[in-house]
Amino acid sequence: MENIARKEDLDFLIRSRDRHIIKVVSGVRRCGKSTLFDLYREYLLKNGVKKNQIIVMNFEDLEYEHIRSYRKLYDHVKKLVKKNEKNYIFLDEIQHVKDFEKAVDSLFIHKNTDLYITGSNAYFMSGELATLLSGRYIELKMFPFSFSEYCEGYSLYRDKNASLQKMFNGYIQESSFPYALQLNGSQKEISDYLNGIYSSVLLKDVVARHKIADVMMLESVVKFVFDSIGSPISSTKIANTMGSHGRKIDNKTVEKYLHGLTDSLILYHAKRFDIKGKQHLATLGKYFVVDIGLRNILLGHKFDIGHILENIVYLELLRRNYQVSVGVIDGCEVDFVAKNHEGLTYVQVAATVRNSETLSREIRPLNKIKDNHPKLLLTLDDDPDTQIEGIQKINAVRWLARLK
Repeated sequence: MENIARKEDLDFLIRSRDRHIIKVVSGVRRCGKSTLFDLYREYLLKNGVKKNQIIVMNFEDLEYEHIRSYRKLYDHVKKLVKKNEKNYIFLDEIQHVKDFEKAVDSLFIHKNTDLYITGSNAYFMSGELATLLSGRYIELKMFPFSFSEYCEGYSLYRDKNASLQKMFNGYIQESSFPYALQLNGSQKEISDYLNGIYSSVLLKDVVARHKIADVMMLESVVKFVFDSIGSPISSTKIANTMGSHGRKIDNKTVEKYLHGLTDSLILYHAKRFDIKGKQHLATLGKYFVVDIGLRNILLGHKFDIGHILENIVYLELLRRNYQVSVGVIDGCEVDFVAKNHEGLTYVQVAATVRNSETLSREIRPLNKIKDNHPKLLLTLDDDPDTQIEGIQKINAVRWLARLK
C-alpha cells in the first residue's frame, strides 16, 4: 500500500543530509520510524545516491540477531563501507545492541559516513550516548499520525469524500498508529493490533528493561494513569488509590513504573509551570497517552471528550515543536503553556463553551495573564473563529487538521 508522506519528518532528514552529525529518530514502537527511513532512502536513490552506498540494518529482524554487540556491529558495517564514496548508514531499533554507542561513535569519526539511527525508547538517548555524543547529534521525535496525517490516510485508504467530523471520530475511536488506518475500520483487527503494540511496549520496554516482577501491579498503574489523562496526579495519589483497593505499593515503586512508562514513550509527562513566578513546580503534573486507541483497549471507549481532546492537543503541540507545560496562575489552571523559539502561547481546551458559565470559567485563567503572548481557546464548537477579550477562540478540529 502507498505510504503517507510524513512530510515534516521527511523534510527534517532531507535538510540534515550530509551534515556531519548523527541523525537520531526516537518514537514509540510502530509509530512509523522504519517507514520514514524507507521514504528517505527512496528520496536518496532518486537524488544521485547508488544502492551500494546505502547500508541498512534493523535489529528487530532476526537476520541481525548475531550482531548485538558493539564490536560485531562496528566490524560488520566497516566491511560494507565504500572507502571513496559517501555511505548512508541506517541502524534501526539500535537499542537492542549492547553498548551500541561505542560503535556509533567510532563510525561517526569517519568523514564518509552519514549516520541515521532509531530507537523506541527515551532511555536509548539518555546517559552514556548523550554524554559521548554531546553536540554531535540531532533528534527527531516521532509520534503516530497527527490528525492532518490521519486525514490524508483516511482519504487514501478509506473514503476520499469523508467529512472532517467523520475523520475526527475515527481518529479518537480507533487509533493514530499508521497501520491501524489500513485495517478498514475492523474493530477486532484494530484491537488485536493495538493489543500487540501495548504488550510489546509493556513487556519489552518496561518490564524487561526495568526488571519489574509484579506485572499485574504495573498494569493497574497503567490503567489508573490512562484513566487520569488531563488530571493532576502524583505518585502518592496513585499509591494511595492502589492501597484503598487492597493493592499495597510504595511511592518509590510507583515512580519507577512511571519512569519506565515515559521512557517507553507510551506516556508523556507535562510539568506544572508557575506563570507569575516563571518556574516549574515539582508536583502534580499531568500525564498524557501517546495514542487514544491504546487507552480505549484498556478502559473501553470512555467518552470523556474534554480529556481526550486535551490529550490530542498536547501531542499536537509537541509535534509542532513546542515545549509544553501545565500553567498555574493565582490558583487557576491554564491547560498548556507552549514555548518555542518564537516565544510563549497559552492554550485552553474545552469540549464546548456555548454555555456562558462554562465560557467564563475557561477564559478566567487566561484573563489573569497580563503579558502580550497569544492566547488560544480550542473547542469542538463548530462556530466561526472569533476573538473574546483578546483570546482567539478556534475550532479544535480545524486547528488539528491545520486548516485556516
